[in-house]
Amino acid sequence: MMQIYLDELSQSLDGKEIILIMDQAGWHKSKDLAVPKNVEIWFLPPYSPELNPVERLWKMIKRNTLHNRLYDSLKQLEKAVVEYFDTLTSEVLMHLCTCSYI
Repeated sequence: MMQIYLDELSQSLDGKEIILIMDQAGWHKSKDLAVPKNVEIWFLPPYSPELNPVERLWKMIKRNTLHNRLYDSLKQLEKAVVEYFDTLTSEVLMHLCTCSYI
């Protein structure tokens, strides 16, 4: 899936070059990944979720959909996450994911 993402991203850039900052998840560093020439990858330091703005969003979603809750099925969990995500405004998302260093 990461390869598909990189290929689609590369094609959507219309010849522009970008730097893509990622954490060090295993699928981000797979030896089989063919990084397109117009995409340069920079990795965040290991074990540094505080540098990855989306981590704050995941934490909030987990707190509001998983904490002290038990779902009977994966489908119910998916529904709860989607319903919660739909309540988030762009202002909340910007507040959670904005960083002074970006």
